[in-house]
Amino acid sequence: MNSGTQAAKEAGNMVDLDNDPTKLIEIVEIGKQLLMTRGTLTTFSIANDVAKYFAIIPALFMLSIPALAPLNIMQLHSPASAILAAVIFNAILIPILIPLALKGVAYKPLGASALLRRNLLMYGLGGLIVPFIGIKLIDLGLSLFL
Repeated sequence: MNSGTQAAKEAGNMVDLDNDPTKLIEIVEIGKQLLMTRGTLTTFSIANDVAKYFAIIPALFMLSIPALAPLNIMQLHSPASAILAAVIFNAILIPILIPLALKGVAYKPLGASALLRRNLLMYGLGGLIVPFIGIKLIDLGLSLFL
């Protein structure tokens, strides 16, 4: 594998210095792990954003549009504390997700439907529940000061 010209090696965008074709299996596994990590972080981020919208939008417009009151399921203290709690929650959450992004999600050779089900359950449902709890707790703390 390492017998081609330098131009051919660079054009191939992959160099096997050990002359070991079994490394291709490792490359495929790393690629799958990267894809799974990207998918899980995207799933969590989308679910997290949906939950934050349920915190911010009703609190923002409740005074001007009272018909949005049924959407205020979190019963946050005020519009200011709702927005501030969401911003603080994001500031806390991003550093927590960095190790997951760097380490990656463990690759398990499961079927696509089993992986999707697992990721939706863990990261999708977690992305919906964690913000509700986190923003409510931060809002309770902020209500003491605002």
